[in-house]
Amino acid sequence: MCLTVVTGATDGVGKAYAELLAQQGLNVVLISRTQAKLDDVASKIESTYKVQTKTIAVDFTESEQIYYDIEKQLTGIEVGVLINNVGMSYPYPEFFLEVSNKEKLYPNLINCNILSVTNMCKIVMPGMVERRKGVVVNVSSTAAQIPSPLLAIYGATKAYVDKFSDDLSTEYSKYGIIVQCVLPGYVATKMSKIRSATWMAPSPHTYVKSALKTIGIQEHTTGYFPHSLLVGVIHSLRYISPSLEKWLVMRTMINIKSRAIRRHAQ
Repeated sequence: MCLTVVTGATDGVGKAYAELLAQQGLNVVLISRTQAKLDDVASKIESTYKVQTKTIAVDFTESEQIYYDIEKQLTGIEVGVLINNVGMSYPYPEFFLEVSNKEKLYPNLINCNILSVTNMCKIVMPGMVERRKGVVVNVSSTAAQIPSPLLAIYGATKAYVDKFSDDLSTEYSKYGIIVQCVLPGYVATKMSKIRSATWMAPSPHTYVKSALKTIGIQEHTTGYFPHSLLVGVIHSLRYISPSLEKWLVMRTMINIKSRAIRRHAQ
């Protein structure tokens, strides 16, 4: 039985990947933290798309033990597609030394954003190598490509995903494995705290529909033209004046921080 495995599968982009791949007739393994949410998503996918689902409830901020549990539950399953989507960010942009609860948040960011991608590839890719085919999609962020002040740890973890994906692709393309890194900008999700979709911040389904069209064509992509346009504009500023690029992004992040604090105070 060949399945798609999706981490972070109950909200936003991960849920959209699971649903749209199920729409193509692929059975899915949904991995996320909350069993009740997993059950809801699995029930909807099974009833709507008539495919089989399996759920695994784990918290990716926890220790290495969770990966032994995941590997055990995936034993004997042929995983054809792995979507490494699970991730977390700051509650709102903040200076590195001023982040509240940073002693807990920073290790959680590293565990969730870096170790999850590394360990899920380590679990799933041996079977792909043996069968000489497979698709791995690692979800990074445009924060890995452009300055990300006030999100320093988040941006750094997503840069790891980008670099890791690039080198995995070079190593394993000869085995018929496609490794893609997608680097989205803002999508209207709970994590981004954007409630209403726009052209620049699309709905998860709009974003994933666009990103899926790039698999097998682009190894490294934002997955969505407006996000590529945004990155291009910011990169063009770098050629004109690196200090201007950093200043503009810094002002934007400070404004986002200020709005978030005002909303929290209301």
